[in-house]
Amino acid sequence: MRRILSASLLRNICLLAGNLPSPASAAAGRHSWTLSLCRKSSGERTNMDLSDMRKKYKGDEECFEESQLVSLDPIKQFGNWFDEATKCPEVGEANAMCIATATKEGRPSARMVLLKGYSNEGFRFFTNYESRKGSELETNPHACLVFYWEPLNRQIRIEGSVERIPYQSSCDYFHSRPKSSQIGAVVSRQSTPVPNRDYLRQKNSELEEKYKDTEVPMPDYWGGYIVKPSLIEFWQGQTNRLHDRIVFTKLKDGESELGEFEHSAEGGWVYQRLSP
Repeated sequence: MRRILSASLLRNICLLAGNLPSPASAAAGRHSWTLSLCRKSSGERTNMDLSDMRKKYKGDEECFEESQLVSLDPIKQFGNWFDEATKCPEVGEANAMCIATATKEGRPSARMVLLKGYSNEGFRFFTNYESRKGSELETNPHACLVFYWEPLNRQIRIEGSVERIPYQSSCDYFHSRPKSSQIGAVVSRQSTPVPNRDYLRQKNSELEEKYKDTEVPMPDYWGGYIVKPSLIEFWQGQTNRLHDRIVFTKLKDGESELGEFEHSAEGGWVYQRLSP
């Protein structure tokens, strides 16, 4: 925390030290001491207490009730909230999502990617198959997606199994991208070390020249995935921290009996409210 010493306080400190400076030197000393304190404060921020950081969400009159679900099909409910997020001018990228993967030993990692499509089958995104996420999905084909639209105080969490989409679907999307993005995908062997940024610039320039008059071939290490959901949770923040959480769970083959507080939904889903 920054603290600015008053001139009188500085003078009293100097008197106690037996060294009363002139007003000019006191001002200079105050400036130097202030800079020192600021630098010290910045260095100590690793131990900052953030418990007072708090934001108001929605009031109880704006809570999210089960009766406000536009559909008992969670994919359609996702579409409703997603459309509202795309229409909200304060949301920069409504399709930005955090995807969490894990190694076969269960060590997790997460990063932001862009959703590029969704349907009853699942949620699609594209990446480098040789990246860290790609390598983890090869040995542990499960993931969690999180959308957070802060201006709307809403979050959607999706869990499911992951599969590669067909090659032709990846190829069609790859060639729909701007040519600069296609070249970028070829240049980047994602998650592998490079000596510096100039190395990437040089590779990019070489490929721009190589493919300036021809189509960029999709690399075999690039393509799409689909997350097939088994759980979709809709969360809306409440100022009193009694947040709304309505979760849909896909019934497994052969399951039919409802659990406590579960309700039947559409398409083999059930839903219930969770404590915040």
